[in-house]
Amino acid sequence: MPLNEAQARAVRASDGPAIVLAGPGSGKTLVITRRIRYLVEQRKVPPQHILVITFTRAAAGEMQERFQALMGGKELPVHFGTFHSIFFRILRLAYHYTAGDILKNEQRMQILRDALRRTDWEGEEEEDLLLRLSSEISALKGDLIAPENYYSANCPAEVFRQVRSFYDEALQQLGKIDFDDMMRLTYELLRERKDILQAWQGQFRYILVDEFQDINRLQYEILRMLAAPQDNLFVVGDDDQSIYRFRGAKPEIMLGFPRDYPQAQQILLDVNYRSVPAVVKAAGRLIEKNTARYAKAIRPARTGDLPVEACAYADLGEENDAVIRRIAALHRQGVPYEKIALLYRTNAGPRVMAEQLMRAGIPFQMADVAPNLYDHWITADVVTYMLIAAGSRARGDFLRIINRPKRFIPRSAFPDPEVDLDALRASLSDRDWMADRVDRLKYDIRMLSKMRPWAAVNYIRRGIGYEDYIKEYAEARHLPAEDLLLMLDELQESARPFGTLAAWMEHMQEYTRELEEQRKSAKDAGRREGIRILTMHAAKGLEYTAVFVMDANEGITPHRRAVLDADLEEERRLFYVAVTRARSKLYICWVRERFHREALPSRFIQEMGLEVPKE
Repeated sequence: MPLNEAQARAVRASDGPAIVLAGPGSGKTLVITRRIRYLVEQRKVPPQHILVITFTRAAAGEMQERFQALMGGKELPVHFGTFHSIFFRILRLAYHYTAGDILKNEQRMQILRDALRRTDWEGEEEEDLLLRLSSEISALKGDLIAPENYYSANCPAEVFRQVRSFYDEALQQLGKIDFDDMMRLTYELLRERKDILQAWQGQFRYILVDEFQDINRLQYEILRMLAAPQDNLFVVGDDDQSIYRFRGAKPEIMLGFPRDYPQAQQILLDVNYRSVPAVVKAAGRLIEKNTARYAKAIRPARTGDLPVEACAYADLGEENDAVIRRIAALHRQGVPYEKIALLYRTNAGPRVMAEQLMRAGIPFQMADVAPNLYDHWITADVVTYMLIAAGSRARGDFLRIINRPKRFIPRSAFPDPEVDLDALRASLSDRDWMADRVDRLKYDIRMLSKMRPWAAVNYIRRGIGYEDYIKEYAEARHLPAEDLLLMLDELQESARPFGTLAAWMEHMQEYTRELEEQRKSAKDAGRREGIRILTMHAAKGLEYTAVFVMDANEGITPHRRAVLDADLEEERRLFYVAVTRARSKLYICWVRERFHREALPSRFIQEMGLEVPKE
């Protein structure tokens, strides 16, 4: 494939530092592999002195395969790897670490789970919370921030410090290091042992880095040490696609590269070979609203007049129905399901759509398996109320809900495996206010027993006061109540089609089985039939014939918690990544009402120059 002028300049860049700004679909992998071939064949650089760094093993493997194919299948000893694999190699030779010394992800999650249990935290244990805490610990280590100077976004500061302390203690007791320690230990080793640093500098004389916008502070400091003194550092990335700040990525590092290396060559890959002109134009209008970025004018290589469509719907049900019809139409027109993607802001976003796709018989594959709404403790509370209304008198069921909301009835009031409400009332008769609450509970159970599931959920929320309990629960634990109330909204909406609790619970079990299948086959996502359902984060680096950006509403994208300018710019970059996944058809979908509350279109729709349809 012939190179365009900018690609050729990047491939033939002279020694010293160079930064290549690679817009979406601009051929950055082509440039990197051609650059390696140029160094070996034209500059006569011994291949063993070239290091190519990516951020994932899959990307490193793909890069190596592409280079080998470019060389006619000839294997050359160029080093391809992730930051972590390179750091581990350095530590293995210095300290004789083995793979068994590295903490596995399942172990990390279990340690965090145990650490939370050892605190005075009274929050419910959720996988999503553990993942967020894990990301915070990584960001903390990668930024060299002391725990006492950090305030968690996911739990009270003291709880986070306790979790971090317990986590570090557990690693010491196990004799393990995690991936973040790998970076820290490499950094300390290279700073303290100049002889070891010089040996590695001699080994890696030319360093090429892909996805440079995702680098964190510690990785960058190590990279600078390894590249010195020649500074043959060739970095490729797109600051407009830096979307991992929550993991510790620092887009300002890429922006500051010319300051750190004033002699650096700067090259812009300004041709998008992926998308039709309308997508390129709309994406450019969107991202130019950010101020902390390199100015770029990206132009399309493709021609055509397929427009970007902004699609307004009355509510989520109408949105999902309409999108399913469009998917079916695209498929009839010859677009394979696998070339169609639905992109959501969070992995909880597609829960309702996944259920409707199952009912419509359209195959789908999730890259990020959605957290199961029906496994959540809120669902367990609501269903338990309904089971009691259906006749359950199990002690465990009553213990679960008796103080949700607070009735101040002690566990000791339930001594037997089966609960007799009349006996319970009699045992509390010396305390009138408690007896009154048992009477109220009996009344609520009778009311629930006459209701269909949707109405029952509504009554539990507002008649029994469970929604107020959720708000108090969130406030006491420094959690955003909106997230928990949204789960209640989704749960109530899920109940709408069902006439009985039994039918609803059967659906829950069927959906849970489907999610389990998704988890089992996640590693084979590229082989399974079906449309792709991804978060915007997971879609980075991928492309599809048709892309639906779902739920493009204020409060979702940009997320309601994005209040600072830096947060808003990251949200805009995330939306930019989403829209630039589209090759030919791009649909931006939003709703006027979510769960019976007014919803506004995302500001990003107008920023893209798209017309927001009137009612």
